[in-house]
This record gives sequence, structure tokens and C-alpha cells, in this order.
Amino acid sequence: GSTMAVYVIAGYDITDPKGYEGYVPGVVPLLQKHGAEILVADYEAETLEGDARMVNVVLKFPSEEAARSWYNDPAYGPVKQIRLDSTQGGYIAMAKEFQAPA
Repeated sequence: GSTMAVYVIAGYDITDPKGYEGYVPGVVPLLQKHGAEILVADYEAETLEGDARMVNVVLKFPSEEAARSWYNDPAYGPVKQIRLDSTQGGYIAMAKEFQAPA
């Protein structure tokens, strides 16, 4: 149902480290506000295959609603803009928790 955990998976390359500095302190309180758990936030992940991004993040939210309310939170808008302005090649995906077939 809708109470299933979802994972928000993000990757991007930082192009302006100075500009990016404001992003993490801005986003963390908003993640906490919406019940997110930061499972991965690695700036030096090893690439095993393909064209990996510099920053790799995995967030766990209690529900799809929680993930969407974080992403669409008006307070996140200006913080998100910091990330968009200081990174490139970014993507953010929302993936549902795996459930074994009944």
C-alpha cells in the first residue's frame, strides 16, 4: 500500500564546490522534517560500470507521500536551486521498496 517505504536515489557532479556549500546544511533539516533517513551520501563512490556521478545519495522515506512532500516543499525550492546551479548531470529517482511476490 501507500505506507510502503520508498527510496530517493540521486546522483550528480559538483561543478561549483563553493556554491554547493550551502546545499547540505539547507537540505538536511528538510529531510528530517519529512521523515527521511540518509542511507548513502558518498562523494567518492567507486565506479564499477558505466558513467557514474561524483555524488551518490540514497534516501529512505516512510512513504511515497513523504518523499513527494519533501521534494515539493516550498522551503526546498531555494535549496534545490543551489544544487541545480552548482551541479550538472544530475538525476533524482523515486523507487519503491522491493516486495517478494506473494
